[in-house]
Amino acid sequence: MRALLIDHSTASGLRLGETADPVPEPHQALVRVHATSLNFGEVRHGIEHAGDGAVLGWDAAGVVERAAADGSGPAAGTPVITIGYDGAWAELRAVDTSMLGVVPAGADLGAISTIPVAGASALRALRRIGPLLGKRVLVTGATGGVGRYAVQLARRAGAHVVASTGDPAGHGDGLRALGAHEVVARPELADGLVDGVVDNVGGPQLVAAFDRLAAHGTLVSVGHGTGEAEVFPFGALFGDEGRHDRSVVTFYLLDGTDLVPDLTWLAARVAAGDLDPGISWRGEWKRADEAVAALVEGRLHGKAVLDVG
Repeated sequence: MRALLIDHSTASGLRLGETADPVPEPHQALVRVHATSLNFGEVRHGIEHAGDGAVLGWDAAGVVERAAADGSGPAAGTPVITIGYDGAWAELRAVDTSMLGVVPAGADLGAISTIPVAGASALRALRRIGPLLGKRVLVTGATGGVGRYAVQLARRAGAHVVASTGDPAGHGDGLRALGAHEVVARPELADGLVDGVVDNVGGPQLVAAFDRLAAHGTLVSVGHGTGEAEVFPFGALFGDEGRHDRSVVTFYLLDGTDLVPDLTWLAARVAAGDLDPGISWRGEWKRADEAVAALVEGRLHGKAVLDVG
């Protein structure tokens, strides 16, 4: 099969080449990939640390080529959305049936491929905060893949959404169109306290966002794009009548829980037009080097999609 292979002799660290077809385990479906979306973490760090010839990739959408031998999962011919630790940047992918969702017939599989990491992370991070109806939720890094989905899902759940982005003038209208009630340049500029935070940035912004938490509030640390340490000043963790019982929680999407219901629900929402996948770059996978460069250099706000084949 063809795949994007790690090749550290190229500028992007990738080349389109041939490799062996994956051999599914009994609990895995063999999926023919139609599209894959890129995530900052896998292109910024994954390519650098992988060995030559490896096939990376977390997100992919396609069609089941061969159903799982143990009888689990969808039948051959079913359009699906998939997530895994690697293998998405290839024509064929072996996927655990607990890590794929069913896609409505006729859906744009490129749009669907944006969901696994970004959409599922946003959904599960918001759930960790708790019921959102009538609550105030701050989303940092709101123009990224997770951020865009978090803004939309929080608004659908009945929250007052505060979106934080480094360029409110350039992205404010777009974020408000997605559902943000307020758009600020930094967490500390939010108007009042918030009940929950989905933090996609880390570093000093996480510290500043935690300072905006009201009593019983929860900050979910999803992204770490800055690469900077989180240093809390003395007194930041004090509690008083209005600021007690505040939490910072870590996040890991592939924690072993069944992702099928969430992926299937999100795919239906994107297919119906209820959620905007936020594609800011799309092209054939032979142009992967362009997409990788744009992501690493911070020129993309949203998702990059590669059409396979």
